[in-house]
Amino acid sequence: MPLIESQPDALANIYARALFDAVDAKGGRAGIESVLGQLEDILEMARQDARFSEFLASRAVPASQRGESLQRMFGGRADAEVVNFLRVLNDKSRLSHLPAIVAAYDALAQVKFGRVEIDVYTAEPLSADGLNGVRSKLASALGKDVVLHPYTDGSMIGGIKFRIGDQLVDASVATQLRTLRDQLDGRGASELRARAKKALGE
Repeated sequence: MPLIESQPDALANIYARALFDAVDAKGGRAGIESVLGQLEDILEMARQDARFSEFLASRAVPASQRGESLQRMFGGRADAEVVNFLRVLNDKSRLSHLPAIVAAYDALAQVKFGRVEIDVYTAEPLSADGLNGVRSKLASALGKDVVLHPYTDGSMIGGIKFRIGDQLVDASVATQLRTLRDQLDGRGASELRARAKKALGE
């Protein structure tokens, strides 16, 4: 079975904390962010390549064989901490937890550095100036260093949506139209009730 995206659990938090503290002690912020970027790149490889995802998560592959393959694939290309961590997870049969562990690691970095990552959805791709404007406004409103991940959502008419953690802030045109429709529907029902009461002499 391939890797499964999931939210951090107790096990993911334990592994993420152990890696985070080790990297922080050795390389500080630069090291933490470098390791995070490399782990996210590996997850992206798994999302794009079903065979690689299967290789990481499958119990049919012997741990010793997979460990040697991980060393060949990433040795010299990724930081030693990243390669060693992958091999530890492999030895403990925990590679399938990698998405949740990376999410937990990212959360630790956000807390430590006052940083927040926000997914931004728009109907059309935002320009560099548009992204900078959104980032500046969010940073001012939240009082944090904001990292934006822009996405295009073809189902949107216009406007913008933000996802911060598990919270979705929807300011899209479609949502505004739905809200207006609901308000009109509600107002219509209220007027009908008022007319009925008047007819009954209430």
